[in-house]
Amino acid sequence: MRFIEAERITWSLAWVVMPDHLHWLMQLRQRTLPACMQLFKSRSARLLNRALSRSGPIWQRGFYDHAVRSDESLHAQALYIVANPVRAGLATRLGEYPYAWCRWPLDG
Repeated sequence: MRFIEAERITWSLAWVVMPDHLHWLMQLRQRTLPACMQLFKSRSARLLNRALSRSGPIWQRGFYDHAVRSDESLHAQALYIVANPVRAGLATRLGEYPYAWCRWPLDG
């Protein structure tokens, strides 16, 4: 995600990497969503496979997207994303899970 943001393709608002999936709230700055996701999946799969001394697919073929249409909804979606580890029992409170980030303060 950092590479894609550094390339000015996206502006990240919130994300969480769960054991079996990823949530990523971002604003596209250039390219299409499918092109952005293809770049993310291919680059991260290469890096993960190298780090784990393995090969093969990491990610499912497709992805699910959701358009956010208001600032209020945007903030609610960000908080929903970073609360995912709490709902899954991987953390007891917001901000505790090490693989989550949000542009806004987590207290609301």
